[in-house]
Amino acid sequence: MYKGILIAVKNMEESKKFYHDILDMDVAGDFGANVQLDGGVFLQTLDTWGSFINNKEVCLKNNASELYFEVSDIDVFYKKLQVANIEYVHELLEHNWGQRVVRFYDPNHHIIEVAEDISMVVKRFFHNGMTVEQVATRMDVPVDYVKECLEH
Repeated sequence: MYKGILIAVKNMEESKKFYHDILDMDVAGDFGANVQLDGGVFLQTLDTWGSFINNKEVCLKNNASELYFEVSDIDVFYKKLQVANIEYVHELLEHNWGQRVVRFYDPNHHIIEVAEDISMVVKRFFHNGMTVEQVATRMDVPVDYVKECLEH
């Protein structure tokens, strides 16, 4: 049943451009006040969203959730961000399990996380000389998970 996530936006054209230019998402359906992007993200104008929820307050910058993306080459993606006008939650960092991530706001202050594909983290550690068991310990994941990542 689940179809995706809907987020309210102040400026539809600006939001469509942002999601296309930064995250390579294309418009799958454009219905004016409602837009469907590929990947299950739906945009709706703030005024129409407000009317759907009985004019309750909409708090855009609440830092309570994020849209999560993974890329195979986080360094290439991060370089792309460096030339964009982005407000960062934080710049590129490495979590304790080894996955590198960057978090930033879209034009409506929804948090976007773009992380290194977790299987790429496994492969990076393995190709840098760690054993399967060492990778599993370092990342706090089962050995079978590491083996599965290395097979693909």
